[in-house]
Amino acid sequence: MSKQLSGFVNFIREQGVVGLAIGLAIGTQAGILVKDIVKSLIDPILGLIIGNSDGLSKASWTVYIGDRSAKFLFGQLAYSLIVFLSVCAVVYFVAMGLKLDKLDKKKS
Repeated sequence: MSKQLSGFVNFIREQGVVGLAIGLAIGTQAGILVKDIVKSLIDPILGLIIGNSDGLSKASWTVYIGDRSAKFLFGQLAYSLIVFLSVCAVVYFVAMGLKLDKLDKKKS
């Protein structure tokens, strides 16, 4: 039984499961936090700049060709891009700040 447990621990260490689990947990929570920050602070500021009182995520551009129209939601795309880049930056700096990149190194 001890040999199987030791093999399991080595598998977790070698395959990076601990880092994956930590990254998933931190990334999920950081994503929620950053999305709320962007929605409550950055979105209204950018909405003021572009002149849309609903914020950036509601900004759109409608194109009319004859009797047809198409609505392009460039604001939602910009909003999603800002959230994505912010989450990536937060996860990177948290992982580097807490030295989580060294957690899964194989024991010598």
